[in-house]
Amino acid sequence: MTQFNLMLFGVLIMLSLATVAGQHQARKHYFELEQQQQAARQYEVEWGQLQLEQNTWATHARIEQIANQALKMRVPDNHSIQVVPATTGVQP
Repeated sequence: MTQFNLMLFGVLIMLSLATVAGQHQARKHYFELEQQQQAARQYEVEWGQLQLEQNTWATHARIEQIANQALKMRVPDNHSIQVVPATTGVQP
């Protein structure tokens, strides 16, 4: 009977240690999940900021300003513009 009790006590100790290890792993994984979710939120904020910055850099007024100043481009006069009619089909 004593041997059986010792065996049950050993099983109880092993199961207790397994439970503690499992709880530790669960807490560790939960902490990692929280860190990843926080990083995802930061990436979403950064993505929004980058989209805003891209929209700012790509405004028509800015592009026109760069075209005028850096590239020395200008809008052609109305008498310089020729309208070419579109063709309706592919010609052989």
